[in-house]
Amino acid sequence: MKDQHLVSLTVNGREYELVVESRKTLADVLRSDLGLTGTHLGCEHGICGACTVLLDGEPVRSCLVFGVQADGRKVRTVESLSDGDELNDLQQAFSRHHALQCGFCTPGFLMLGEAYLSTDPEPDREEVREVVSANLCRCTGYQGIVDAVCEVAEMRRSKDREGTP
Repeated sequence: MKDQHLVSLTVNGREYELVVESRKTLADVLRSDLGLTGTHLGCEHGICGACTVLLDGEPVRSCLVFGVQADGRKVRTVESLSDGDELNDLQQAFSRHHALQCGFCTPGFLMLGEAYLSTDPEPDREEVREVVSANLCRCTGYQGIVDAVCEVAEMRRSKDREGTP
């Protein structure tokens, strides 16, 4: 098993154990080995953010992380957001605000938004604009993305105030 390693990781709440080549990126492990194709590969240089996933709750560019670096860690991909055919609140807001057009960058923006909202439930528009500027979109102009993230932040705060699950 030269240049291969046994890796154990939890992806979207499910545990996996697989043999991974040393040079294989986390994006390739997710897409090729686990069949989770929601994580998109754009530039493969860490610039565009289309491949953003959460690694132990933090957004990372999965094209810049080796699969072996995920050993013993928790990964969340865009597939974790929906419950079967039921989209989560952020996905629904993206649709309502036309925050996606071609959709290629959307998984990265969704995961970036999820991570951000989990750390700052009361962002202002400028903070959201700054956060989403880390990823590239060639279609939307970002306004719909900012609107969607801000709407979900407000919805989640309202639910928290009401004590609604």
